[in-house]
Amino acid sequence: MPRLLMRRRAGMKISDTSDSLLEHAHELLSIALQEGAEQAEVYGMTGRSVDIDLRRDAVELASESFHRGLGLRAVTAGGVGFSSTSDMSLLQFVAKSAVLSARARGADESWRSLPVPEKVVHPVGIFDPRLERISPEECLDMAESMLSGCRTVKDAVPVSGGVACICGTSFVINSLGINLQETSTLMHASLETIAKATDVATGSEFCNFRSYQPSLEDVGKAAAEMAHSSLGGSRAESGIFDVLIKPLAVAELLEYTLLPALAADNVQKGRSSLRGRVGENISPESLMIADDGLLSGGMDSSSFDGEGVPSQRTVLVDKGILKGYFYDSYTAGKEGVRSTGNAVRSGYSDVPRVGIRNLIVGSSEAQDLLAETKGYLVNGLIGAHTANPISGDFSVEAKNAFFIEPGEEARPIRSLMLAGNFFELLKDIEIGKDVRAIGAIVTPTIKVRMKVVGS
Repeated sequence: MPRLLMRRRAGMKISDTSDSLLEHAHELLSIALQEGAEQAEVYGMTGRSVDIDLRRDAVELASESFHRGLGLRAVTAGGVGFSSTSDMSLLQFVAKSAVLSARARGADESWRSLPVPEKVVHPVGIFDPRLERISPEECLDMAESMLSGCRTVKDAVPVSGGVACICGTSFVINSLGINLQETSTLMHASLETIAKATDVATGSEFCNFRSYQPSLEDVGKAAAEMAHSSLGGSRAESGIFDVLIKPLAVAELLEYTLLPALAADNVQKGRSSLRGRVGENISPESLMIADDGLLSGGMDSSSFDGEGVPSQRTVLVDKGILKGYFYDSYTAGKEGVRSTGNAVRSGYSDVPRVGIRNLIVGSSEAQDLLAETKGYLVNGLIGAHTANPISGDFSVEAKNAFFIEPGEEARPIRSLMLAGNFFELLKDIEIGKDVRAIGAIVTPTIKVRMKVVGS
């Protein structure tokens, strides 16, 4: 292994445990009420991360970092203010800032209340003590195994990548009695590769786990094989074709089309094409879509959401029929319904917002799509973020695309554009069996018939 630079980032000391941070959180809650808040909530996070950054076939940086912080929401006369800090000597200032912010914003007619305590269920498979105590040296060994896997493939070399092992504790307390805390672990690895022959092609692969994985050789090998198999790309034929969209590309499309349409805040603001369509058929009868904050080993599974509401499984589409949307406490209060436990936060310095926990796409008639399809296979997308989240229209470039037909070897395609409307494609979608978790989206390959443009 090449020369290693180990850096400890500024942040919490090892002695600053989650218990001590929780004490600070109770202190902050008390100060906020003294400053005039009618209701108050403190969200806190503390954690440790070991990161290995790769550049080409060498370690560029290995780092061990610690973080902690508190975020306060204060409610005064129907107004909600927020402030956060990682400096525990500033609690008085944070409390005053949040209360003043609430007063400055004024009353929100749609605001109802912070959530009240309810019984929670603890999901399985979200904590591994081996990741909690993992050393930087062990992470280096994992990174080396990923590079070793890449070296087994001819013509392919690594470009960049990394390994991250994280253990963190999050908690929510509020003035209405919520007092919840949970510790979880996460491991992430990724590798970008390039292959050269008479032309050049790229490939990538990644993985996410909640538990310790001693070897990442398969990740490195898959990234290299993707680049190698994409060499020698030919021109694609334009027209209407069957297209197999692999899980990574499906997740990218869902993120910018279907998911915004199912979020209650967008529905309430008239920014969803699914508004007012609960009870209608929007897809084949075999399709099921659910959001599950309690999914075993799920990337965003926990016993509670970012506000302390118990996590649950929420069916969004069943037998092709739209059943509902996902809500946080604020959007649920506007309609007089229960929150579905879909308040998410990116960190302690972020206010809760409506978002998915673990979105699951499934079918009662899953098929082996690859064996019976003549058309194109697409592994990834470029430009999915340009899709129109209201209409569902998109025009994207395919990444690592191949022409396929039964009994024949897949043929790499040099350039391919895909254009269509996701909600129209959803009406005739076919679902595969190869389910994969892409972050918080769990999906198989899908098959759609759509317009493609080759060049």
